[in-house]
Amino acid sequence: MMTSASPTFTKPVWQLFDNATVLAEQATQDILNAAESAISQRGAFHLVLAGGTTPKVIYRLLAKTDSDWQHWHVYLGDERCLSPDDAERNSVMASECLLNDVSIPDSQVHFIPSELGSDAAAAAYDKVLQNVGQFDMVLLGMGEDGHTASLFPGHIYPEGPLALPVLNAPKPPPERVSLSSACLSNNDQILILITGQSKHDRVLDWISGVDMPITNITTNNQASVYCDKEAWTGDA
Repeated sequence: MMTSASPTFTKPVWQLFDNATVLAEQATQDILNAAESAISQRGAFHLVLAGGTTPKVIYRLLAKTDSDWQHWHVYLGDERCLSPDDAERNSVMASECLLNDVSIPDSQVHFIPSELGSDAAAAAYDKVLQNVGQFDMVLLGMGEDGHTASLFPGHIYPEGPLALPVLNAPKPPPERVSLSSACLSNNDQILILITGQSKHDRVLDWISGVDMPITNITTNNQASVYCDKEAWTGDA
């Protein structure tokens, strides 16, 4: 059963890539390797998906590969409180780019019912997460403002729940649901994906020690940050 105990902070290993395409190809292979290892050792692969442009490319690459899909269990790191078919929902993007093209059983795809509203959806998803020992892999990105999932800089979030209602997000829509930092940190492997020139200032903040939501998420084992050249140097 998953708990939200405070994580032990471990510095991630940064890996730099010439461009976002090479980064996505490596991340895709890493996910497949993690799936093979988890299924071989434990009979299941529990993966948290991220939203955003770079993950979208990765999901499309994954959809073209072979894996033991019947043993995959998929979760979302966050979701926007919109109608179930809204194109801005992470569930819609994940379905269109990956899930519609692979044979993961529907019962093992765990979307956040955010159409219920943030409070009800967070409570419902918290119950789902209670059944997870730990995630085998968590994928995260970082926004231009330093947010990850739907955890935003300067906001205070409760430490107890596994899933949190977000009522005042500074970018639309304001109502969301996010996994907590402690929940996201309960993983065997975390892979943080940062691409694009617009992320450069936040990369500088991170390596300078600025406190951001992304810096408060860690791992039980292995943490990696994949960063492309544009995000690292600020040059297009």
